[in-house]
Amino acid sequence: MLALAIFFVAFLALGFKRVGFGGWTVGLGVTLLFITFFVKTSPLILAILWLSTLIIGVIFNQTTLRKNLISNPMLAFFRRALPSMSQTEKDALEAGTVWWDGDLFSGNPDWKKLLEFHGPGLTKEEQAFIDGPVEQLCAMLDDWKINTDLNDLPPEVWKFIKDNGFFGMIIPKEYGGHHFSARAHSEVVMKISSRSVAAAVTVMVPNSLGPAELLLRYGTDAQKNHYLPRLAKGDDIPCFALTSPEAGSDASSIPDTGIVCRQDFNGQKDVLGIRVTWDKRYITLGPVATVLGLAFKLYDPEHLIGEQADLGITCALIPTNHPGVNIGRRHYPLAIAFQNGPNWGKDVFIPMDWVIGGQQQAGKGWRMLMECLAAGRSISLPALSVGGAKFSSLSMGAYARIRKQFKTPIGYFEGIEEPLARMAGYTYMMDAARTLTADALDAGQSPSVISAILKYTLTERMRRAVNDAMDIQGGSAICLGPHNILGKLYHAIPISITVEGANILTRSLIIYGQGAIRCHPYIFKEMLAAQDSDHARASADFDSLFWRHINFTVSNMSRSLIFGLTNGMGANVPDHKETKHYYQQLTRFSAAFAMVSDFAMLTLGGALKRKEKLSGRLADVLGLLYLTSATLKRYEDQGFPSADLPLVRWACEQNLFEIQQALDGILNNLPSKALGLALRVFVFPTGRRFTPPSDNLGRKVARIILNDSEARDRLTKGVFVPKNTTDQVGRMEAALRMSDQVDQLERKLFRARKEGEISGRVMSEMLEDAVRKNLITESEKAFYDEYDVLRKEVIKVDDFAPDAFKLNPKS
Repeated sequence: MLALAIFFVAFLALGFKRVGFGGWTVGLGVTLLFITFFVKTSPLILAILWLSTLIIGVIFNQTTLRKNLISNPMLAFFRRALPSMSQTEKDALEAGTVWWDGDLFSGNPDWKKLLEFHGPGLTKEEQAFIDGPVEQLCAMLDDWKINTDLNDLPPEVWKFIKDNGFFGMIIPKEYGGHHFSARAHSEVVMKISSRSVAAAVTVMVPNSLGPAELLLRYGTDAQKNHYLPRLAKGDDIPCFALTSPEAGSDASSIPDTGIVCRQDFNGQKDVLGIRVTWDKRYITLGPVATVLGLAFKLYDPEHLIGEQADLGITCALIPTNHPGVNIGRRHYPLAIAFQNGPNWGKDVFIPMDWVIGGQQQAGKGWRMLMECLAAGRSISLPALSVGGAKFSSLSMGAYARIRKQFKTPIGYFEGIEEPLARMAGYTYMMDAARTLTADALDAGQSPSVISAILKYTLTERMRRAVNDAMDIQGGSAICLGPHNILGKLYHAIPISITVEGANILTRSLIIYGQGAIRCHPYIFKEMLAAQDSDHARASADFDSLFWRHINFTVSNMSRSLIFGLTNGMGANVPDHKETKHYYQQLTRFSAAFAMVSDFAMLTLGGALKRKEKLSGRLADVLGLLYLTSATLKRYEDQGFPSADLPLVRWACEQNLFEIQQALDGILNNLPSKALGLALRVFVFPTGRRFTPPSDNLGRKVARIILNDSEARDRLTKGVFVPKNTTDQVGRMEAALRMSDQVDQLERKLFRARKEGEISGRVMSEMLEDAVRKNLITESEKAFYDEYDVLRKEVIKVDDFAPDAFKLNPKS
């Protein structure tokens, strides 16, 4: 038994160190020599161990034998099992880059690489725009008026947005745009969204998935020179029409078509062009757009531009005043007044040079769209979500301190502390992931898998944060009016959840479905090798990849087991006292995730994409690993502020618990129960030991947003806070800053009344008597009266005339 134990330990150690083929041969050989000469062992066991080592050595080091016996049969099996890959699917898989998501999928994340990574940050010009025009725009916005009275942005707001280049943030300066970084783009959208979702959506759409980005990447010089200056100045308002009634989540199956043909156009004879028929809906800015980006399937039955009849998805730009273009009426997305609606056309002729990029880009639209989705998923929607979460934390922290029951701020009750802590903890990790991803984009990355992670995880946590805020504010949150600062944000939650790939689809199919192939170090390469028509090259490539893949899996099994037994000891992580444990656990779970992924793909193959609950749980693990990585990096980047440590601990402990639960769900639901039990030994060798954050930690987190402090300012940085007390948020912040002094004054008065020094049934009577008896000064009473005016306005619920909600027959 001792010999077997020594051999097993050596096997684990070699796997842990990720040695190469030669390392395995030498390592096991040396181990067996030691056992043979120094450990008393039965001849049978010794023979079995030597035979096993010999087989491993031959397999690893005799390429021809290995290929004939194992690799080539596996290649044949892989080819049979591998589902056919269309060009559309290949384009989607190849879009974007692999970055930190690849490290998380490796089982051995390089923390030094992550912590040494820093984006360029905001330039002085970008910061000046945020402090100037963005601040001015937010001050102009009256969300109640926008969504209730006008159902649109006011004309002066539209003019301000256009005049200050909000539609041209991503457009280069030579075309009249600002050419802002992804980080600046994100900061702008986040601040505006903390004031008005309708305004934020209006600003973010032209700067995310839309004509400007497509033109910048793929447009011809003529198209750029014509459209980009007009888009930058707001002379043209863009929209992009992708979603069809029959193709929502399955956007690649859009039924809209274009037929290559020749036709007279604008006085010219026999112009090469396309006859397009389409029917689109849910098109943001569609009702007011002057230029329509359109995606459709292009066919060339007469082979006018090539040998293929089915060219694939194509993107074109069409002026909305072009004959045959029908801009429909407006949709009404949950009473949030951004412009959104359908459009359609039948047999509308457009010249070929209206295709984005011209004729040479015909049929390449799907790849174009996949590569451009990063803006919507990585910048706009995450920024909007973080804006909503920050606003909820800021406003409800203040409200819970100001609003009192039983002479105590409601935020001090444990039932309120729990959602406050959740809001603050989510906000911290969300903002960390937002800034890390924006910085990665500015550094030249285009991480498609991370963009999907960010879209899903941040919109879902924004949903929870806003729901918690609604619960805290209670009855006044469900009565709409100018004093209700949460109602319209609550209405907007499903919009973020639904657009740019519905969250159910994103979680169950996209994150892991794409991540398992793109981020895994071998899967995609193995797939390409299997599809190679050159059999000799395919055999050589597959053999090399397959055995490195086997070594990768064995290594992750070893690392997962060892880290599980040692609680992460031995992991190569930063040696920071407060956070080292969290880095160790992330490394452990990275190895476990990589191992479980390999076995899930091995046993289910192409069927895994139909096991959407399993795929969703695997997506949860990958997403949580990313959020926690970003959380730890943010804490270090900001210089380890001790006041923020409760937020870091809460986020990490919550995420580690959720990772544990997701992995447990995967193991419980693998089709092979035996495999699930076997893998459980490697994933949870000492059981499931992670718990959610403690009540005491939650209390510390809640207190951060209940008090005016630097930690609260860091957490909510970037939110628009009005400087006047005629605005509800401005009142809240002013009252919060007065709360400590008011609490001291109240305690003094209540103690004095208890001791018989003053009398009075209500606070106003107590104040008057305290002034008469020189217990407090007139200025102290005036201070309290000023606070009380603010407090009453903060908790006020709007009411309306009986006929205020009668329908307008003209509407």
